Amino acid sequence: MEKQPFSIPNISCGHCVMSIKNELNELEGVRSVEGNAENKSITVEWDFPATLEKIRDTLKKINYPAS
Repeated sequence: MEKQPFSIPNISCGHCVMSIKNELNELEGVRSVEGNAENKSITVEWDFPATLEKIRDTLKKINYPAS
């Protein structure tokens, strides 16, 4: 299992964090998504077939690109 924090500058509230969680949890292999609106960050845990590239691509598609 891999785990990585991401800085997401576009996060402005808890709703943003929930939107990100909902989208990333749809990716096969994503085990958990935790977020903090104040720090503008999320932490994702995943296994195969999810990949760092798929997670980053999904964040970009939903307009929350990781910096």
